[in-house]
Amino acid sequence: MRVLVLQHIACEPPGVYEDVLLERGASIHRVELDEGEPLPDWRGFDAIVAMGGPMSATDDAALPWLTAEKRAIGEAVRAGTPYWGVCLGVQLLAASLGARVYPGAVPEVGLLPVEITAEGRADPVFSDAPDDLVTLQWHGDTFDLPEGAVRLAGSPAYPNQAFRFGAAYGVQFHLEVSPEMAREWADVPAYIASLEQTLGPGSAADFMRGIEERSGEMLAHGRSLFERWIDAAVA
Repeated sequence: MRVLVLQHIACEPPGVYEDVLLERGASIHRVELDEGEPLPDWRGFDAIVAMGGPMSATDDAALPWLTAEKRAIGEAVRAGTPYWGVCLGVQLLAASLGARVYPGAVPEVGLLPVEITAEGRADPVFSDAPDDLVTLQWHGDTFDLPEGAVRLAGSPAYPNQAFRFGAAYGVQFHLEVSPEMAREWADVPAYIASLEQTLGPGSAADFMRGIEERSGEMLAHGRSLFERWIDAAVA
């Protein structure tokens, strides 16, 4: 299994998703696009995993590589290539399929539940997820559902939390983050500014403590969803 991993900042690797891929014997080709690394031809891979980042999916003017990335994602997904997108990765998926990506009313930040939809309950990947799946949320943008997509999860503030389009799945939330990864995020000024703007000055320590306390639970759910995606969409 050859997997293309699209990263947009060094501190947002696939985390537990990468653990699963390595356990399954996958060959991983990692590209950090924000560092100018070239985007390879998606046709050489069996699946694509796209991770988060501090930029917006609409920042094409400042980051022209986003245009090429969205074009490649759209081509690959429409051709049936399995895709797993997280946070920015789901927004890129939505945009590549012609849907609008835009700022939400307020940022959604914290350890917050998402609700699985009726369609999610019938989905091979999401069917066993708990009714109120606790997730790490850290985003300000949202997206419209692409035409032909199936909504799998939502939250009161952001109704589109997860969707499926063929073999492509996108999740707005994080379930892959270990405490070590979260501490790396705390060193990114843009992340901390976003955090404290939403939750208040000095909130970072409590936020990171919460991640450490719930990380085992979230990582277990992330592993389960990702394994089911591999079994249903990739294998």
